[in-house]
Amino acid sequence: MPLFGKKDSGKKVRKDVKDGCEKLPSIDDKYVIKELLGTGAFSEVRLCEHKESGQQYAVKIIDKKALKGKEDSLENEIRVLKRFSAVRSDGSGVHSTGPPLVGGPRFAHPNIVQLLETFEDKSKVYLIMELVTGGELFDRIVEKGSYTERDASNLIRQVLEAVDYMHEQGVVHRDLKPENLLYYSPAEDSKIMISDFGLSKMEDSGFMATACGTPGYVAPEVLAQKPYGKAVDVWSIGVISYILLCGYPPFYDENDANLFAQILKGEFEFDSPYWDEISDSAKDFIRQLMCVNVERRFSCKQALAHPWISGNAASSKNIHGTVSEQLKKNFAKSRWKQAYHAATVIRQMQRMALSSGGSGTGGSAYGRSASRISNAPSADGGTGTNAEHEHQQPGQTDTTASSSK
Repeated sequence: MPLFGKKDSGKKVRKDVKDGCEKLPSIDDKYVIKELLGTGAFSEVRLCEHKESGQQYAVKIIDKKALKGKEDSLENEIRVLKRFSAVRSDGSGVHSTGPPLVGGPRFAHPNIVQLLETFEDKSKVYLIMELVTGGELFDRIVEKGSYTERDASNLIRQVLEAVDYMHEQGVVHRDLKPENLLYYSPAEDSKIMISDFGLSKMEDSGFMATACGTPGYVAPEVLAQKPYGKAVDVWSIGVISYILLCGYPPFYDENDANLFAQILKGEFEFDSPYWDEISDSAKDFIRQLMCVNVERRFSCKQALAHPWISGNAASSKNIHGTVSEQLKKNFAKSRWKQAYHAATVIRQMQRMALSSGGSGTGGSAYGRSASRISNAPSADGGTGTNAEHEHQQPGQTDTTASSSK
């Protein structure tokens, strides 16, 4: 699989070595690979240490044999990561004594995980990544003793700033979800980082119409099989914002077809009592992001200017008890790795057109069948990791419930 050169590049290197030229460095020449941090369908992530500087990084190790036929997906992920890997505008990032950053003289964003170097041998591809150690978004919220709207607003502001930067660079993430939002460090004031660019796409590579993403976070225009763009990321941020303020998702149903119908119509509510103490400004912010009409949906820049983000509209009331309780119920640590291809979604949408009752595929999108939707699999196998959904629908509904269209 010629990811970084022609198929015979290895032979050329060996010939050059015989002629006295320097051999290209291998990962073992520069790094010590250490303990396992996580696994995916086609890859594993390990801790590694740069031999010269002693600096620690994460290395994503991708099995070429397992990835056969999906090479384009990995190449796309690397292209996207390279676009965001350079000296950061805030001066932070990789130590100068560490490995050189991939890419040209451009600025990276402090809330986007960086790619530093790539290596390749006969059987594997190695991506040296910035090490992020602070854990997943929801885990940290549950562990906190206090949590307010202002905390949620600060988190979403960081995500919006990073995604706005991505959009300026012509990249659409296409799979924004809580599992892809990680804390940089265990520090109380740690920043949030966006990771997993396996489904990202650069707009200059052609129009987007591929059904991909994760059920529950995917925008209506994707399910409707319409050409789409940057606005799909804004919708996903709206869904994440909703969850951050109540602890359960805006769209849920035991029947997948019904779930997709809700998303297509933009049918969500601010249920009582969970939303009783949440500010009107927060609810308005969510409506602007989760708007079915793409032309009316906020851009990242518009969202950043909303009073709930840029002003003092976010409440300082402690909502930790309610939110953490719901997060524990609805996003328990269940990791299911089942492929959920776009063809399945399309069939479900066709069934919905024939029957208002519709029948799903036999599982909740937040239950055991939950996974990433894609007919363009990522380097991790085209599957997502969704937590098990256990939310019980509240009996009461806020009079400000919204069907944002």
